[in-house]
Amino acid sequence: MRRSGRVRVTFEPQGKKVLVERGVTLLEAVVRAGLRIRSECGGFGKCGKCRVLVRNPRALGEVTESEKSLLSRDELEEGMRLACQARLLGDAEVYLPPESRIEGRKILEAGLGREVKLEPVVRKVHLLVPEPTHEDVRADYDRLLESLLGVLRASGIDLREPKVDQEFLKDLPKALRRAKWDVTVVVRDEEILCLEEGNTERENYGLAIDIGTSKIVIYLVDVEEGEVLGVRSVENPQLMFGEDIMSRLTFAMESEENRLLLQKILVEEINKEIRAISGGRGVNRDRIYEAVVVGNTAMHHLFLGIETRYLAISPYVPAVRGPVEARAKSLGLEINERGYVFTLPVVAGFVGADGVADLLATGIHVSDDVSLLLDIGTNTEVFLGNRDRILACSAASGPAFEGGHIKFGMKASSGAIERVSIDPKTLEVSYRTVDGGRPIGLCGSAVIDVVAEMLRCGLIDRHGRMREEIGSPRMRRKEGELEFVLAWRQEAGLDEDITITQKDIRELQLAKAAIYAAQQILMRRMGVSPGDISRVLVAGAFGSGINVENAVMIGLFPEEHRRKVQFVGNTAIVGAKMALVSRKAREEAMDLLTMIEYVELSLDPSFEEEFIGATELPHRDLERFPSVKEFLEKG
Repeated sequence: MRRSGRVRVTFEPQGKKVLVERGVTLLEAVVRAGLRIRSECGGFGKCGKCRVLVRNPRALGEVTESEKSLLSRDELEEGMRLACQARLLGDAEVYLPPESRIEGRKILEAGLGREVKLEPVVRKVHLLVPEPTHEDVRADYDRLLESLLGVLRASGIDLREPKVDQEFLKDLPKALRRAKWDVTVVVRDEEILCLEEGNTERENYGLAIDIGTSKIVIYLVDVEEGEVLGVRSVENPQLMFGEDIMSRLTFAMESEENRLLLQKILVEEINKEIRAISGGRGVNRDRIYEAVVVGNTAMHHLFLGIETRYLAISPYVPAVRGPVEARAKSLGLEINERGYVFTLPVVAGFVGADGVADLLATGIHVSDDVSLLLDIGTNTEVFLGNRDRILACSAASGPAFEGGHIKFGMKASSGAIERVSIDPKTLEVSYRTVDGGRPIGLCGSAVIDVVAEMLRCGLIDRHGRMREEIGSPRMRRKEGELEFVLAWRQEAGLDEDITITQKDIRELQLAKAAIYAAQQILMRRMGVSPGDISRVLVAGAFGSGINVENAVMIGLFPEEHRRKVQFVGNTAIVGAKMALVSRKAREEAMDLLTMIEYVELSLDPSFEEEFIGATELPHRDLERFPSVKEFLEKG
């Protein structure tokens, strides 16, 4: 064992080695090694998802109380530890099991959108500027400006004298002469950003970036043509500090260093993807002049480096609601050093710029028909309305739909069970996994399927209680808790059976109840019934995997919405792209900020009653689900 202040950790199966300070946790060592491991609770020893197998257990500190409660005695004897709890005392060899790794998953990169008029905020104008002579001794900037305004007026653009700063002016004389007075001027709104030699008008690029809690999607866009040239998607690296927003906000509250770390790793990951996407398309990053960024309010604040403490404390107030503009250089974003980052406005503490982008893309605010829009996740944003009125709220649906708080839950990545059916006679289980491989867990869409199928087959009652007396070997009690086996050990990609537990079913009931209650509250506020709604738009990656019949069976959607549900994909990135190429889309976003009425569900007098009623399957008031009632009564 090393006596120095540093120890060596080897991670398998990656074969990655890293030197870290003695006393740090294995989770910190994983981060230093550039690897990713699940940690839904943000490293507080509550979720048990960061399990690792240590080949030399003496290299670690004492087993903590959290580990004793979340790991069995057999697991501890085998060398299983929680990465967030185990502290390094010496050199260690650590195996990251498949169920603990964060690996590539399905990330939606496209969605429904509307046509917009191409009117980018960044323009490029090619000029042949008259050289100075003894007869013409105008200042360099004056002659540049006169040439610029003349070309713009000839194109029908009336631009007042643009802004320039000292950074631009200090190199102007050399830049003009180096280019032999043949230059392209880059103008953003009413500011001259920079000069380029020769005619570069055709090279005008921008980025649309959607920063989700669990994923990041980036579009490289030709803003003159409105064409998407390339797409990149990647896991949000902040997952290491918790899969849900509150875990990360709690981590950020602990110290200024923590908050800055969350920003740093986010920007570094985005820069890595910018290098990949621009390099792949042969685009010079100096020709990228703007990035339009959307995300929930927490991601928005963390990306911009804004204090997030008060997002985590009631009444959950954001620092700013309106759009934010910042030099890309000040945020460390690797585009043109004089380029800008522009964020769409946020609505409230838990309804962010991604929600505004969803509205832009779907256009429910410009339609006469009443539509319902849901972006389902840990916090589900719900919008209801039309051109006359838009209501919005956030339902604390919890991480169950994304695999969190589910014993074998995981994201929709390779090996995740995504579809499930149960034979009502034999109770045998059929399933489909992402990429068709051996199962290692189940994602949110499968959890909905399982609960719906168990209700149909009589394996659970309307309260969600498992029926132990059913007489199937798949229904069993383990360590005092009932569970149902979905995949036996011999068919799984793990060395154990994959099950759904009584606790898992409770988690789903709470999650779906919050979303159903949110829909009901907004409809009541709007004075409409489910039958009055023309479209139910479900955005995001999770929504695309939902079986609507099963969602109605458990009471996630009102029964009247069964044939109205449309999966619209990643509308947040589409809305960001619209704002990148269209000045009018940005104006619409500002109009939405004044139009949206935010509803705080916790203050609504009927929310608790609605929520409690919706925890039953499909609902305590079975008359709301007549076809499900008929099926259950026949059974």
